[in-house]
Amino acid sequence: MFLVMILSFILAGAWNYYPIISQSAHYILDPTAGALMDFNIYLGMTLVVFLITLITVIIQKYGTDQAELKKLKEEQKILQEEMKKYKDHPEKLLELQKKSFEFMPRTMDLTMKPLIYTAIPFVLFFRWFNDYFLLFPDFKFFGFFSWFWFYFLVSILFNMIFRKIMKVY
Repeated sequence: MFLVMILSFILAGAWNYYPIISQSAHYILDPTAGALMDFNIYLGMTLVVFLITLITVIIQKYGTDQAELKKLKEEQKILQEEMKKYKDHPEKLLELQKKSFEFMPRTMDLTMKPLIYTAIPFVLFFRWFNDYFLLFPDFKFFGFFSWFWFYFLVSILFNMIFRKIMKVY
């Protein structure tokens, strides 16, 4: 996992220094995502974000142990309800908070595995988006959103919808 993250940062940093990286990404993405965005930037960007988010959620669903994640979330919910009951008892609350922190490593271990498959493509896509929107320096979605904020907000919306539909925990 750590190796994939380091490789992602190296790719992001090498984008401008090793043209083969950026040229390869442009070779693939210009005629696909670029063509969509050239046709209609709002519709094209929305469709690209839709597809990226859909693929990501599918990878999360099938790249994680959903039964184990569901069990962990149910245990956490029970623990949070207990914490609400004992909010006036600091010693009991502290004990429950310690127990709550025990869930973090297990949850992180389960949910971070899909990152191995998505980290490098995301870095390449984001660098490509940056290059694409450099061609339109004054462009803002709806007059005030940069491409990054548009991507971020629309992907959150699609992510919530897809997770609900596909029952991803």
